[in-house]
Amino acid sequence: MKSLLRLSVCLAIATLLVLPFAGCGKKKTSNQLTIGISIPSADHGWTGGVVWWAEQAKQDWETRDPNVKVIVSTAKDASEQVDKVENLMVQGIDALVILPHDPSPLTGICEQVANAGIYLVVVDRGIDRPVQNLYLAGDNAGFGRGGAESIVRALNGKGKILVMEGIPCTVNSIRVDAFNEVIKQHPGIEILESQSAYRDTEKGLKLMENYLQKYPQIDAVWTGDDDVLLGALKAYEESGRKDIKCFVGGAGSKVIVKRILDGDELIPFDVTYPPRMIAEGVDYAIMGLRGELQDGLKTVIIPAEIITRENAENYYYPDSIF
Repeated sequence: MKSLLRLSVCLAIATLLVLPFAGCGKKKTSNQLTIGISIPSADHGWTGGVVWWAEQAKQDWETRDPNVKVIVSTAKDASEQVDKVENLMVQGIDALVILPHDPSPLTGICEQVANAGIYLVVVDRGIDRPVQNLYLAGDNAGFGRGGAESIVRALNGKGKILVMEGIPCTVNSIRVDAFNEVIKQHPGIEILESQSAYRDTEKGLKLMENYLQKYPQIDAVWTGDDDVLLGALKAYEESGRKDIKCFVGGAGSKVIVKRILDGDELIPFDVTYPPRMIAEGVDYAIMGLRGELQDGLKTVIIPAEIITRENAENYYYPDSIF
């Protein structure tokens, strides 16, 4: 699986944070390991990708290592996720890999997991108190910078652009702030407007329709999300306008990566925020239980990478749901 090929890279760029560290992560003495994965249901393109990669991790590990059992648990909201984590604990898991629906409501159950001596890997959304053995996430600042750098490159440092932000939250702020910092270094680029599209295709379409009516000249659009990008593209293509030079989304969905592969001039770039991070969380949990991680490793940040036509094949997973 491609995620394993990147494991050494992630180790090399792992960021060590000085955090309280509950749970000593003792080496597992028994060969038999049971890993629980707790994730949101597929309520969005990216979370659909997370579910798919969780199932891939289960299939991959159970196929190649008879001593490993992986249980995948999805939940529609934070309350159900708490209940399902409790159920995983009853099943005797040795490690929990969790992508919290909402950090605050899941912090308490994560503390119970850590206090029970279960190896805890928190993915993507950090909880309120750092009780985990390991935190693994994408580079949100790098994601924003990558989007801005792509647009600067496509426009040769000059043009009028629009921004479609994600769901208002800390992660969105980090991404947008990083994007804006890059754009500020290029005075030839003007941000006409920045509004939230809530990572939703339909909202992306409606917002793009409004932008097209409001602005007679648009040179580029940063949607920051591939689902939103699909909606924005539909609105633009239906408008009949030909002024926009490029759209830049984010996360690396198979639909967008395929369009890059095919040489779509409107989508020359995308920026990764890989849902496969949940599978890498399983890899790290097993390594942690087996005492195979370097001492002191508490945080792993997966770098944001710019997808181009030249490298798009490396990011194309046609069988994935996302």
